[in-house]
Amino acid sequence: MMQSISDWLHGLPLEWMAVVVFGFTFLVAAAIYAGVRTLATGTRVKSFKAVSPGMLSPLGVLFGLFVAFTAAQVWSDNDKAQNAVIHEASALRAVAILATAFPESERHIRALIASHIQNAVAQEWPLMANRTASLAIIPQSLAEAVQTTLALTPTNSGQLVAQRRIVAQLETAFEARRERVLISSSQVSLLKWMCILVVAICTLIAITIVHSDDRLAAAITVGIFGMGIAASVLLISAFDRPFLGQLAVTPRPLLQVMPDLK
Repeated sequence: MMQSISDWLHGLPLEWMAVVVFGFTFLVAAAIYAGVRTLATGTRVKSFKAVSPGMLSPLGVLFGLFVAFTAAQVWSDNDKAQNAVIHEASALRAVAILATAFPESERHIRALIASHIQNAVAQEWPLMANRTASLAIIPQSLAEAVQTTLALTPTNSGQLVAQRRIVAQLETAFEARRERVLISSSQVSLLKWMCILVVAICTLIAITIVHSDDRLAAAITVGIFGMGIAASVLLISAFDRPFLGQLAVTPRPLLQVMPDLK
């Protein structure tokens, strides 16, 4: 159930994701404000006013730290995913160039590289978006390209160097693919989300209690902090799934290699 909700949210356009996140955040903030205002009657008003405003500062710092550490993880995963795709594309382009050293096998090697790119775009990218891609599936086109290269018989030193470089670049492509498949399963854990939301709710409750004697001040403060919470959640959610969503990592670098293979 939670996975379905996560897929639905991350699959939304950025504008609609913002509407959902801000709407839900302000709905929760309004419910907290209404609940505290309802309880702030009679003898409880004095108890509420006894709550020290000093507790707002550590709660705000704690929320900021949770957001900062989570955002750092998300941005790091996105950078790694983008770099993995770029490295894979660079390695495959190098193979296409080096294959010219073997005129009798050049067309076959380039066809295998093109087949790998087409398979990655058509099959692996949707699987990575759904976090179901697996390293158990070996890219057959790349494996065949390695076998074809190793079966070549160099006739001069130039072809010998080219053969070694092609094998090395294919190994780089294998490693880059492995990294992007592993990163595709990355996501902010439910525990981290729960901790962020619990601290945010506690802070909203504390703000409303501290300003329980002034409705306007409480509403303004809760609204401002709620907007900050929504912006933080939106920022993390937009980059949470590296291969899903409007800001997802695309196979564009791989597709840019295709013209070199023709």
